[in-house]
Amino acid sequence: MTTYYAHSSNSSDKSEWQPLCEHLKAVGEIAAECAAHFGAGDIAQVAGLLHDLGKYSAEFQARLEGNPARADHATAGAQEAVKRYGLMGKLVAYAVAGHHAGLANGIDEGEARSTLDARLKLKSGQANGIPATDSIWETEIELPRGLAQPSLKLNQAQAGFQCAFFIRMIFSCLIDADRTDTQRYSLLAEGKSFSKTIYPTLETLRVKLDTHLSAMVAKAVPCELNDLRAHILSHGRAQAALPPGLFSMTVPTGGGKTLASMAFALDHALQYGQRRVIYVIPFTSIIEQNARVFKDAFGDLASGVIEHHSAFDRDAEPTLDRPNSKAHYSDKLRIAMESWDAPVIVTTAVQFFESLFADRPSQCRKLHNIANSVIVLDEAQTLPLKLLRPVMAAIDELARNYKCTIVLCTATQPALREDQGFFNGFQNVREIAPEPEKLFEKLKRTQVRAIGAQSDEQLVDCLRKHSQVLMIVNNRRHARSLYDAIKHEPGAYHLSTLMIAKHRTAVLDVVRQKLLDGEPCKLISTSLIEAGVDVDFPVLYRAEAGLDSIAQAAGRCNREGKRPLDESIVSVFQSPDWDAPPELAQLAGNMRMVIRNHAGDVLAPEAMNLYFRHVYTEKGPELDAKRLLDMHKDHAPKLTFPFQNIAKAFNMIESHLLPVIVPLDDKASGLVQSLHFAQKVGGIARQLQPYLVQIPKTGFEVLRKAGAISVIAPEKFGTQFWMLENMNLYDLDAGLSWEDPTFINAEKTVL
Repeated sequence: MTTYYAHSSNSSDKSEWQPLCEHLKAVGEIAAECAAHFGAGDIAQVAGLLHDLGKYSAEFQARLEGNPARADHATAGAQEAVKRYGLMGKLVAYAVAGHHAGLANGIDEGEARSTLDARLKLKSGQANGIPATDSIWETEIELPRGLAQPSLKLNQAQAGFQCAFFIRMIFSCLIDADRTDTQRYSLLAEGKSFSKTIYPTLETLRVKLDTHLSAMVAKAVPCELNDLRAHILSHGRAQAALPPGLFSMTVPTGGGKTLASMAFALDHALQYGQRRVIYVIPFTSIIEQNARVFKDAFGDLASGVIEHHSAFDRDAEPTLDRPNSKAHYSDKLRIAMESWDAPVIVTTAVQFFESLFADRPSQCRKLHNIANSVIVLDEAQTLPLKLLRPVMAAIDELARNYKCTIVLCTATQPALREDQGFFNGFQNVREIAPEPEKLFEKLKRTQVRAIGAQSDEQLVDCLRKHSQVLMIVNNRRHARSLYDAIKHEPGAYHLSTLMIAKHRTAVLDVVRQKLLDGEPCKLISTSLIEAGVDVDFPVLYRAEAGLDSIAQAAGRCNREGKRPLDESIVSVFQSPDWDAPPELAQLAGNMRMVIRNHAGDVLAPEAMNLYFRHVYTEKGPELDAKRLLDMHKDHAPKLTFPFQNIAKAFNMIESHLLPVIVPLDDKASGLVQSLHFAQKVGGIARQLQPYLVQIPKTGFEVLRKAGAISVIAPEKFGTQFWMLENMNLYDLDAGLSWEDPTFINAEKTVL
């Protein structure tokens, strides 16, 4: 009887090749384990058993023996799934057909052959069809006679969305199982052992956190603020006994919500047997800062905290047919396909939500590990308005059917509940913090006042009359213009996203020291400083924006509460010299309405609720601007979901930014040099993160055409890594500029 193989090795007698039936059974078992956390083990196992069915063909076996001709080995399993299980089989067929190329559109939305419908209609053995499959597989693989429907708690308004979400979860289980078994075989074939990373348990992490918190309390000076922080922490931990589902944590700036939310998450996960804590942060600029807080708290168990964020392109897929080939499972691809199996994951909102709507295996592999987790959404008000309803549908579905607890954690809580007037909003959201309104009264640090239109000349006068002042504006050019006007003043500083993170950190370190020493410090920044940056200015000016942005800015003024309230003023101004983009102008209008009509503190939860309700009412259908939920609903009856279109439409960041490495010190130069010789780049890429500037495509092209940037080791990494060659374009006051891409300065720029 012919032996069919899944993967080849270097052994000429095939003694170390992996039998196909062993691979299929192993993948089925692993996939079933992955899906057990949401009650779909039987469906995922069938996907695993069928995913490589097309390898039971002479064409594919010839490929393993060195024939370069491609052989379609995924379509046969997809067809068999539909043949055996009908509509239920179609759920499996999406995953099987896409386990290399990604989830396809269900019906023709572009190239016909790329759709699932077209692949299901291909004829075996015909021209442009699929290879004829040997029926021997039926004696080697035992498939169940039927498949039960998934036991989902239905939300009638989102039934189509729920079905597509489930398909993506099964796809995730299959991808992880296939990659895991293939990697295991690859290592064993090379004489190496295969073992999963052993992480600290949630219980040991909680013990470490308790010890860290006790030490903080022991060192803290007795005062009202520290008493409040202790109360917020203890009250929040008491709420961990409540059943899993949706929670909010509304804590003003300075209330200690970062560690309090982690303490709640660990207590709750252990109470209900959940597997991990996923901490989702909106901005890459603060992810490492928050991760460092957790790593400090967990001490020598910090290996249990995994950061997953990258500006580099990691969309390529591995070559799985011959896993011992040089291209297989390179470090670049392993990092791209992080499976999120650590106890604590710290990631970005872009990574988290775009993965939930993705079609590519590299993004979807980790999804099943989100099930049965506690998810903390930090700064929940930053969820993108144009995608708000799809994002809310995903949050609701994770809580409804995937045993997740979600915590909406912020000082500026968005009004997303049904009882707050949000149509089809969240239900049964439990508040973790003790009486948020009273907390805001006790932790009030500033007063907000509107000062109307201010010319740049007037703004410069404001900067000059204060020894220590922070001014936040809405775009980089405005910040640079104001800085240029005062840069010769004592203590003038500037922050912008055109500065690498390491440079911004260095500036902030100087700023903090100046503030502590009482020396002149006049900082002009874009809104990046509002993202959890710990600074404490006596006076603050903020260009008009949404009320949530004003509140975030206010958190940088009198942060420690050491100054009188009537002297800690946040002045909100209009800037006629610089037009705000339409969406920001609309949010500013909603903010002005609250300031005019709300008698109390405009940063208190009641005022914030009023603000968000007006925003959501005005936005209406724009809260799902790409009609993603309608797209799911329209394709639900025949399960023809356009997964590729959905993934393409779900972009949390509309403007396409490209990363450029700025080798501003010897360490960065050394890392760049090492790329030329590296076989594994994951560690190097991570170390280069602080040296990246993200720039618009137009600016990137200007620099590229001028030869001011160059691609690094294209023969190995393609166009993944670009480096700034003309260091004269990087200014130590303002960062990268591409206005004059051939500019030459006699003095070399160094940090």
